[in-house]
Amino acid sequence: MFATLPDALRLFVVPVFAWAALRDVRTRRLPNRLWPPLYLFGALLLLWETARLWPLAGFEGRLFLVQAAISLLFVAPLGYAFWYLGAFGGADAKALIAIAVLFPTFPAYEIAGTTLPLVDTQIGVFSLTVLTNTVLLALAYPLGLAGINLLRGERSATMFFARPVATDSLPDRHGRLFEDDAGTTRNGLDLDALRMYLRWRGATLADLRADPDRLRDPDSVGETHEPTDGGTHVGPRTDGGTPTGAEGEGGTERSESPDDPWAAERFLDEIDHGAYGTDAETLRGGLAVVARKDRVLVSPGMPFVVPMAVGLVVSLTYGDALFAVLGAIGLV
Repeated sequence: MFATLPDALRLFVVPVFAWAALRDVRTRRLPNRLWPPLYLFGALLLLWETARLWPLAGFEGRLFLVQAAISLLFVAPLGYAFWYLGAFGGADAKALIAIAVLFPTFPAYEIAGTTLPLVDTQIGVFSLTVLTNTVLLALAYPLGLAGINLLRGERSATMFFARPVATDSLPDRHGRLFEDDAGTTRNGLDLDALRMYLRWRGATLADLRADPDRLRDPDSVGETHEPTDGGTHVGPRTDGGTPTGAEGEGGTERSESPDDPWAAERFLDEIDHGAYGTDAETLRGGLAVVARKDRVLVSPGMPFVVPMAVGLVVSLTYGDALFAVLGAIGLV
């Protein structure tokens, strides 16, 4: 038999995660409606297997209970914990929770006399294997970024974390600036927040770079617009949409804070949600550097859903890479 029916049905989530990874790369946005059906699907499969092993009295039943408990009560909460600590985005956390519900135990697939995954673990919690494979793949990302920088002749202390790009290309990029007007920083302006700011004041990046002295004056902000969520998939690309502030021509309305360069504090006060943790000082530093420099350092980041999708495929075929390495050196 190729696989049990629940394990065979679980393969349907692989293309879902592949689609999510592609969308995350392109837009850095995943719809919330994606996750509840996966949670429900996983819960139904879990109930199916529980009923098959009921009353969970023998060794197999008790092992299943322990594995399911670890997946649901340890791996799934890890997703929330990582999000709470700022290590995950919301979609990353929801994806890990989905994996924990869908894959509490190791599946098994018979293909041409070979049983996949090839490498099992002693504990047998498949969601934990997906997580460790995902982390290993994510750790390789800085090495890949450094390799790209080396091929382009960019050698610096930041080559593992960021790469120089044309400032004019920022409206179509994801990530965050790795510098501000004072120099290199790991807490630079998020590019989504930059797009939000430009849309809010109805300006383009080209406008800002062409006349930074005028736009730095908070009195230059007149009619303001809906900032959207800053995504590249949300139009318009760099200018505003529906007016949200007072009507009038730019420069005709006085700012409430004359000591507010770029009207950064006004922007953060007027929007009805946060700007990805951006404060006024970070916004000002980012605006200053993009107004002044033709090339800036950008940390592109890696959506965790991408290595998770690849890690899921690796886990379903090869198995637990970390366990294999530890076994090869005699630690397990």
